[in-house]
Formats: sequence, structure tokens, C-alpha cells
Amino acid sequence: MRPFNYSLIREQKWDSELLGYIAAIYKEAGKQELYLKQRPEELEKLVEIAKIQSTEASNAIEGIVTTNTRVRQLVEEKTTPRDRNEQEIAGYRDVLGIIHESFDAIPITRNHILQLHKILYSHMNNPAAGRTKTVQNYISATYPDGHTETLFTPLSPYETPEALDRICEEYNRVIGNMELEPLIAIPVFIHDFLCIHPFNDGNGRMSRLLTTLLLYRNGFCVGKYISLEAKIERHKDLYYDALAASQIGWHEGKDDPVPFIKYLLSTIIAAYRDFEDRFSLVETKRSALDKVRLAAQNKIGRFTKQDIRELCPSLSVSSIEGALRKLTGSGELQREGKGKNTYYCRKQI
Repeated sequence: MRPFNYSLIREQKWDSELLGYIAAIYKEAGKQELYLKQRPEELEKLVEIAKIQSTEASNAIEGIVTTNTRVRQLVEEKTTPRDRNEQEIAGYRDVLGIIHESFDAIPITRNHILQLHKILYSHMNNPAAGRTKTVQNYISATYPDGHTETLFTPLSPYETPEALDRICEEYNRVIGNMELEPLIAIPVFIHDFLCIHPFNDGNGRMSRLLTTLLLYRNGFCVGKYISLEAKIERHKDLYYDALAASQIGWHEGKDDPVPFIKYLLSTIIAAYRDFEDRFSLVETKRSALDKVRLAAQNKIGRFTKQDIRELCPSLSVSSIEGALRKLTGSGELQREGKGKNTYYCRKQI
């Protein structure tokens, strides 16, 4: 079995780009703590939006989709799922909710990971829920001409339980003894988890839930307010490229996790920067019109009413619609399309 050896990683020399990412994240995390003390109530409104986006995006990466309205109903109202896709979305919602509320009471162990996986499938009859895989799985790609190619072969089913135990033990040891920077240990753990690919189904979604859990447990709570999953989904080609580059030589212990570490750290930084942008909209009292105007000024290219709603969570839909009408009427914004296809852009000067 491949050696899970964090000591080799600890001795590795990191380049200035990666170290720069880590420094930037600590700086942004410090600013977030300050912002939360200044405007806790307004920023709390970002939480529900992030939950909806995270649930929708993480499932969409795996091709599990429903309408925006139904996602909101499933997450906000906890309405009863209607079909298989909605059952899987509801399961993700439940696990994310548990992580939000109880992250400090969820140790990183195989049994706890299995319990979270079981909850992921709690709305459907899946005999594999909460159990490691029983058949060999493969990471493959299907190309435009129709042929499929195996990109990576994860561990076999019989190796998987022990491997899960070992990555948890190694992670807990280096974090508990402060032997390795958490922002390096977390991506390495997630990378190993994805290379083991411990489940018959749900590996990608579990990896993103575990990323949020590990970040929370180490004091990086940006995912509570800004969806990391939505950022990954928006640039999922970069996610898959970084993962593939880091998997080379993994079975022999000769892999280079740096591409995946850099990818994940850059995603975390982007989320913190988004958080700062959204804070700027609530830090001083502004009229609905001024808030929407400032939100529009933060957007480049085309944007929708939903984009503005995410930036202005304290405003009602009717207030946003009224402000957009005024800004369009005054010529500050241009409106194009109709109905669900309506979008806006700043007027060219």
C-alpha cells in the first residue's frame, strides 16, 4: 500500500507562490474576524445564500441538478424531495448543516466520515451508504469521439478501510503536534482521500464537505459565508487538471501534491476576497439604490438580478428590482433579454 507520510511533506521546500497564498489567507482570515465583530447580523444573512450555493454547485459538478427554485425550497424550507436528484441534494444539505453547526464536535476519523456519507444518502435507499466501496472504481474521462480512458486507478476495496484510517491518523498527528501548517495538511488530506476514492458513489461531494469541515476546525470559516463549492464548480476544469497532475506517481509515494495544494489555496483566497467585497456593501448604512449601484459597480460584464441579490442579502427582492429599474431608467445600467434570460451590464462610457 502507498505510504502516507506527512514527514516527507513537512521536509519539502515550498516555493514563494505557495507561501504567498498561505500568508494571504491568514491576513484575510484576520480581517474576516474583525468584520464579523462589526456587522454580525448583516453578515449572518450571507450564511443561507452560501448554503444554497454550496448545495447546488457541489451536486451540479456531479451532474445532479434541479431548478433554482427547488434548490432554495430544499435548503431553506427543507421541503420533501421529489426525485432521486432532489434526494441527493437534500442529503448534501443535511451534511452541510451538521458541519456548520457541529464542526468542532466531529473528529476526523474513518467512522465519522462513514457516518457523514450515510447522512448524504439518508433520503434514499442506498445499501452502500455509510460503507466503503465493495467494487474497484476508476477515475476516467470520456472524449468527444466517444472513447473512454482511465486516468487513475484508486485503491482496491480491501485496502480502503485501512487507508482511510491511516490518512486520518496521520492528519490528526501532524495537526495535533503542530508539525505541519494546516493549510498544507488540509489539501494533502483531501488529495489522498480522492486518490483512495473510498466509496462506490459520492466521493467528490464528500471531499468538498470534508474540505469545509477541516477548514472550520482550523479556524478558516470563510465557507460559511461564501460558497467554496460554487467557486470550484465555476472553474471545475482547473480543479480536475490540478487533481490529475497531483495524482501522478501516487501509488508509489512519488506524487507531487503541490498543484492541488495551490489550486485549493487559491480558491480559498478568492472566497475571502469575495467576503471582503460583500462586507463593503454592509459596513455603512446606505439606501437600497446605493447598495445596488455599488454592487453593480463591483460586477464586470453581464450580471443578473440573482448576482445582485447575492451581493445584497439584506435587501428584499422587490427593493433590488426597484433599484435596478431606477438605474436602468437613469441610463447607468443597460438591460437586455426577457424573463429568466434578463441580464444587466454597466453602460459603456
